[in-house]
Amino acid sequence: QVQLVESGGGLVQSGGSLRLSCAPSGRTFSTYAMGWFRQAPGKEREFVAAVSWTATNTYYADSVKGRFTISRDNAKNTVYLQMNSLKPDDTAIYYCAAGRTVLPTTLPTLARSYDFWGQGTQVTVSS
Repeated sequence: QVQLVESGGGLVQSGGSLRLSCAPSGRTFSTYAMGWFRQAPGKEREFVAAVSWTATNTYYADSVKGRFTISRDNAKNTVYLQMNSLKPDDTAIYYCAAGRTVLPTTLPTLARSYDFWGQGTQVTVSS
């Protein structure tokens, strides 16, 4: 069974940093776009960042641009989300997702474009 397993969440003070990792098991996702989404209490799941399966293209939500960096290491079959200058508004459950794309540089931003999802990892930023 295909699984995406996130790790690296936790509690951090405002202004701090965390790095999330997502390691798929059961198959390789080297030809899938990878994305990160988040869901805060009482809010809908929202797009955070995406990286193409060539790893050459990335896209970010305006709310995290300049603070977060998404990357992937296809040799390790792992995708990362480096989060710097964290704010209390970043508090949420963060989900990793994998989506098959026709073109290698496509960057899906809609949740329905992704085929596989992780269980999520909690990120809490205290003020």
